[in-house]
Amino acid sequence: MPGNPGPSGPAGIAGSPGSQGSTGPRGDKGDIGKPGSEGPPGPKGAQGILGSKGTTGQEGPRGAKGEAGDKGSQGSPGPKGPPGTLGSNWKQCVWKNIAHDKDTGLIKECVFKKHSDITGLRVFWNGNLRLAGCHACCRRWYFTFNGAECSAPEAIDGIVYMENGNKSGTQRNLHRVRQIEGVCEKVHKGTVRVGFWVGNCAGYGSADAQTGWNSVSRIYVEEVSPPQA
Repeated sequence: MPGNPGPSGPAGIAGSPGSQGSTGPRGDKGDIGKPGSEGPPGPKGAQGILGSKGTTGQEGPRGAKGEAGDKGSQGSPGPKGPPGTLGSNWKQCVWKNIAHDKDTGLIKECVFKKHSDITGLRVFWNGNLRLAGCHACCRRWYFTFNGAECSAPEAIDGIVYMENGNKSGTQRNLHRVRQIEGVCEKVHKGTVRVGFWVGNCAGYGSADAQTGWNSVSRIYVEEVSPPQA
């Protein structure tokens, strides 16, 4: 019968390396590795050449209207302008030595063409007015516009009053050159008959009046701008 195996002998001496075998086939591509850390920035490169100007783009839509801004503070007054001149629409009617003895009624009339409804009419009378031979007497001279006295703002008139004109045997007959002037508003445009009248003073009766003795008398009419607010 065979006996039990004996113990292993000592290892032999390593043999010399064998020749390199042939290259095996290439393996599959491995997975992508994780990104490395960012490196330091490189030096600035040289400036490139300026490109050509591009074409103008289309105009965009108009924006919505913005809110009104706060009211600005009032500016300082401007410099004073040069002196004004007579208006471009004016007229004067002139008479020589009319010597009108009428105590009540129309003395003279001047017909004027007014261009606008919103302008005013400046008028004046310049000439001789007088009372004679009466005591505590008064006469009133006034303007009318198409037969009516001015009411905007008020009548344009003037009075002559005298005392002691027929006492102690004296008969005063005082002639004086006088001017009655004013501006009437709210006179409609078109033909305006500007009349100059004489009549009673309020609270006084009649008296001996005369208008335009031995001198030149005139009615002046001028269309003027509306008054300031």
